[in-house]
Amino acid sequence: MKLLVTGSHGQLGRELQLLLDKEMPGSAIYTDKDELDITDQKAIEDFLTKHDISHIINCAAYTDVERAEDEKLECSALNFTAVKNIAMAADSNGAKVIHISTDYVFDGTSNRPYRESDKVNPISQYGTTKRKGETALIALAPESIIIRTAWLYSPYGRNFVKTMLRLFKSQPEVKVVCDQVGTPTYARDLAKAILKIVNSNQWVPGIYHFTDEGVASWYDFAKSIAKLSGYGDYKITPIPSEEYPQGAARPYYSVLDRSRIKATYGVEIPHWEESLAECLRIMKEEKF
Repeated sequence: MKLLVTGSHGQLGRELQLLLDKEMPGSAIYTDKDELDITDQKAIEDFLTKHDISHIINCAAYTDVERAEDEKLECSALNFTAVKNIAMAADSNGAKVIHISTDYVFDGTSNRPYRESDKVNPISQYGTTKRKGETALIALAPESIIIRTAWLYSPYGRNFVKTMLRLFKSQPEVKVVCDQVGTPTYARDLAKAILKIVNSNQWVPGIYHFTDEGVASWYDFAKSIAKLSGYGDYKITPIPSEEYPQGAARPYYSVLDRSRIKATYGVEIPHWEESLAECLRIMKEEKF
């Protein structure tokens, strides 16, 4: 087994590298844009052939939801064209693909957790390009696995947890949206789930949902970050979305149903607050 992890400098890519190097040393090659241009199909084809890749875990994505509204070509190149290229290369080389997608393929109007079979209706450029990537992968490499996740964070990269910690130290107060609901997800938990799939004795293609357990608003998330990081008295003010105008529309409700991945692969999922405490502990101990 030889794995290729794309987007290896991002949150999930870094967590996967830590896990794979510990549990499956020597089994993976890690690339980011400087090592492999996944918007170039021939480059991918040649790379898979040269390294005899059996599995591709595609963590690469354009994830800046705001900038995506203006940088449409750049966003589409990574979230659609690159995925299409990976699909074609994987199909011709016989490699299996695990591709990471997003809750933003939904419009957020549901009143129950979204199932994999629910109708998609992205409301932003980011969500639209991620859905186009899903569609291309399903059409060109139908044996692939797609994992939709949400509200990802880790000690690495840019994310809500690190932003809040920075603001706690530099601002007397922070205002946080309280009417958008989802589930914070520790990237290390997702990395463990991916590894469980890779090492499973079965391969069941299709779409899966993975987040940590539980439900929270962004305000709830911020309050927990403050409490668990020693800023329990810090002033966090809840505000409605209209008081925090943004260029890209966000789904108000993006809780994902995790039943399928748990039933198919026996994935055990911790509660989001438990995982947040673990992430903050690591950040403190390792001085992030």
